[in-house]
Amino acid sequence: MPDKLTTIGDAVASIESGMTIGIGGWGSRRKPMALVRALLRSDVTDLTVVAFGGPDVGLLADAGKIKKLVYGFVSLDSIPLDPLFTAARGRGEFETEEFDEGMFVAGLRAAAQRLDFLPLRAGLGSDVPVANPRLQTVASPYSDDVYMAVPALPLDVALVHVNRADARGNAQYLGPDPYFDDLFAMAAQRTIVSTEKVIATEDLLTEGTFHTLLFSRMYAHAVVETPHGAHFTTCEPDYDRDEVFQRHYVASAKDPAAWRDFHARFLASDEAAYQDAIAAFHAERESHDN
Repeated sequence: MPDKLTTIGDAVASIESGMTIGIGGWGSRRKPMALVRALLRSDVTDLTVVAFGGPDVGLLADAGKIKKLVYGFVSLDSIPLDPLFTAARGRGEFETEEFDEGMFVAGLRAAAQRLDFLPLRAGLGSDVPVANPRLQTVASPYSDDVYMAVPALPLDVALVHVNRADARGNAQYLGPDPYFDDLFAMAAQRTIVSTEKVIATEDLLTEGTFHTLLFSRMYAHAVVETPHGAHFTTCEPDYDRDEVFQRHYVASAKDPAAWRDFHARFLASDEAAYQDAIAAFHAERESHDN
């Protein structure tokens, strides 16, 4: 079986301007943040981003990378709103296509099954079609029922972060929820998997049971080992959300001068420099508290 291991830079280099990319995770939980940070440093632009959004969407929006956002929500979980997303959307910097969460998942399922749409009862009689005029209804050929026809959400590339993976691309989550990352992978032409740790295939069941194998190697095209690659979002059980740093991110995002300093310190260089800056940030906080 082919070895799919690569570097962050080489993996992200395969993403081109104008592509539709899906970003796994949920809000501020197990987001592929190392891949997102690499994308920020690239020249790629005019992206259609499909996500249950968190800081990934906020950062890409602030960097002017998003042409269109397809989403169920954008939240930092413990903090309701991402300020960068809120500000960019308020300025009308990108097109939006909103779904409720059930419709969003149905769109991913349709794309995973290579269908144009899936019928769904959710949304009938609601204002969701008003907010998203692309939504249509469809009559059942077997009864008098009418369903919402949720369009497929096909992806050029999916970015997901998992706890463990082997070099072939078998991906494993060990936390409380898969967050639909398997659907993102199946809906995409190519999937880039970042992982906390690359392990041997025979060791995939050492920490978790069979049901934690999120998707098989057939859906993975590149594997990147990136410890703390979901920071500052959660990656349970490896680590929790860095709430202190998330609050720092939010506070900095609300002040232009503070955001310039934040960007220079944490986002201007590569992933290794980012992780070093995070360690220094917490050392400074600890020293100050003592």
